[in-house]
Amino acid sequence: MKTIDELLAEGVSGKRVFVRADLNVPLADGQITDDGRIRAVLPTVEALAGAGAKVIVASHLGRPKGAPDPAFSLLPAAERLGELLGKPVAFAQDTVGPAAHAAVDGLEPGQVAVVENLRFNPGETSKDDAERATFADELAALADVYVGDGFGAVHRKHASVYDLPARLPHYAGYLIATEVGVLKKLTDEVQRPYAVVLGGAKVSDKLGVIDNLLEKADRILIGGGMVFTFLKAKGYEVGASMLQEDQIPVVQEYLRRAEEKGVEFVLPVDVVVSGGFPDLKAKEPTHPDTVPADAIPAGQMGLDIGPATAELYAAKLADARTIFWNGPMGVFEHPDYAGGTRAVAQALLDSPAFTVVGGGDSAAAVRLLGFDENAYGHISTGGGASLEYLEGKTLPGLAALED
Repeated sequence: MKTIDELLAEGVSGKRVFVRADLNVPLADGQITDDGRIRAVLPTVEALAGAGAKVIVASHLGRPKGAPDPAFSLLPAAERLGELLGKPVAFAQDTVGPAAHAAVDGLEPGQVAVVENLRFNPGETSKDDAERATFADELAALADVYVGDGFGAVHRKHASVYDLPARLPHYAGYLIATEVGVLKKLTDEVQRPYAVVLGGAKVSDKLGVIDNLLEKADRILIGGGMVFTFLKAKGYEVGASMLQEDQIPVVQEYLRRAEEKGVEFVLPVDVVVSGGFPDLKAKEPTHPDTVPADAIPAGQMGLDIGPATAELYAAKLADARTIFWNGPMGVFEHPDYAGGTRAVAQALLDSPAFTVVGGGDSAAAVRLLGFDENAYGHISTGGGASLEYLEGKTLPGLAALED
C-alpha cells in the first residue's frame, strides 16, 4: 500500500487529487454535533493543498436513497472543513455533473473543493458491478490521482472506495495509514494482558469480533444493551431489558469456549434499571434504581452497568497493556445512565495500556462526557470498519489500495 508521503515525494503541484474522506458527521437541525471525522482528514488535505495539489474531497453522509436529499447534503461539512482549514472551500451541488466539473476546473493549485454526497448517486452503493463501474468512471474523470482516507467506509464495496482506486494511481492517506497501524497492534503485535471492552445495543453486531477475539484477548468485559443476552444465557431474568433470544445459544457457546481457552469473560454484578427508556431530548431525571445483575425485577429495564460493576471493570483494566473499547456501557446520552460509560472512559485514561477507542458511539461518548480525546492512544473514526478488521475480514477499501 503506497502512502501519501510517497505521493508527495513524487510531486503533486497542479495535479487534481481526489480524496475519499469520511465526512459522515452527525447533524441536528442542520448543525454538526461532532466534527471529529472532519478533523481526522485535515492532515491529509492540508499536506496535499500545501504541496500545490488541487484537492477534491468526496464523502457520503447518512443513507439517502440514491437520489439528492437536502437532509443529507454535505454543505455543512464543507463549511466546517473550510473553517478548520482557515480558507475558503468550494462546494459543488452535484457529484459528477456540471457543478462538480466547474468546481474542479476552477481550482488553483493549493485550493480545495468538496463535491456533494456520493450516495446521491445510485452507482455509489450499487451491488451491480457494471453500475458501480460506470459511476467510478465518472468520478475518475474529475481527477489525476486517488487518495483513500475515509477509514469509516473501507468495509464497504462502494464505487468511490473499491472501484475508483483501480482507475487512478492510488495512495493511502494519513488517517488510513494510522488506523491500519493501530489495528495491527490489536491483532499482530499485541502487548499483554490484552483487555477488550464491548458494549452497544445488540450482541448480534459483535458476534464476529467476539468469535475472533476469543483467540487473541485475555479478558473480555461486556456492557450495554447486549449484556442482557449474556445474563439471560447464564440463567438470569432480565426483566424488560433489551434481549436477543435467538442469540442465547451462540452466547452460551462463546462463554463455554472462553472458559476452555482461559479467556476471562467479565459480566456485570449490578445494573442500573428504570421502568422505561428515558427521554434523551428533555433529559429529565428518571429516578433509577440499582439492583444485582441476577435480580432485575419484572417490568424493569437495564440501562447501564451499576457502580459496583464500574469499580470491577476499572480493576480489570488497571493492569492491562492493550485495551480496545467499542460500545458504551449504557444510555450515556442521559445523565442518569452515563456512569458506566464514564467509568470505562476514565479507566482507560488511568491505565498504562495502549488504549484504542473503537469509533462510533464510544468516540461520541468520550467527547460528550468531556474527556480529552488526545489523552487516549487512538480514537478510531470507523466503528464498523474497525470491528470487521478485528473479525479478520478483508476490507474492500484497503484491498483496493494495495498493489
